[in-house]
Amino acid sequence: MSAKSDHVLPLIGLSSYGLNDAGRYDLPAEYINAVRRAGGLPVLLPPGEPNWRQILEKLDGLILTGGGDIAPHQYGGGEHESIYNIDEQRDSFELALGKYVSAQPLPTLAICRGMQIVNVACGGSLYVHVQDVYGDLTIHRIPPRNPVSHSVTLEEGSRLAGQIGCTRFDCQSWHHQSVDRMAEGFIPVAYASDGCIEAMESLDKPWLSLVQWHPELTAATDPLQQRLFDRLIEQAVKLET
Repeated sequence: MSAKSDHVLPLIGLSSYGLNDAGRYDLPAEYINAVRRAGGLPVLLPPGEPNWRQILEKLDGLILTGGGDIAPHQYGGGEHESIYNIDEQRDSFELALGKYVSAQPLPTLAICRGMQIVNVACGGSLYVHVQDVYGDLTIHRIPPRNPVSHSVTLEEGSRLAGQIGCTRFDCQSWHHQSVDRMAEGFIPVAYASDGCIEAMESLDKPWLSLVQWHPELTAATDPLQQRLFDRLIEQAVKLET
């Protein structure tokens, strides 16, 4: 009997933020609530867990969450005054997760930093500061670090467009870095109006969904964004059975 057959709800792991000054690991409740609405059982995965492979083998799905910047040395990037909340332990942990899910068919939703993690883990690189590359045509976050709404256009025929059910919508954006060199085997499937890549897909890994925006922020009131979590749970259920 499979180890996954002893629970009813699909078990969804969520990478948590690193250890904070109060000695706690945490994660915004919007992620948890979106998983619960979709019918999943959320489990937090704190950075630094040495037995992460054992945990992932018991999961039915994974969410790589947003957060602070990836250390530039991980992708050959330079220093920049806008870089913030570097956490080497979290980087190492999530890059390992990113490599794992790029090779194993574990349904995964990678959000913002999560998408960047997968890209870097698979050999890609990042723009250190979006504004330096794309200018001010589209605002991707409000200074100093607050979310903002902007439109996204998806490629017709992409898996992501099929999941969401349309090719253009408004979303909550909250980033100042983005994909530069895309990892081999991935293609861009969504853009902001300034050309910034907002989502990508693997050519041969249909279990991976990677978006640069933050669907969890509006999923409670926007069915389009909740569908990303619903789809993750649907894939997880298929894996479980």
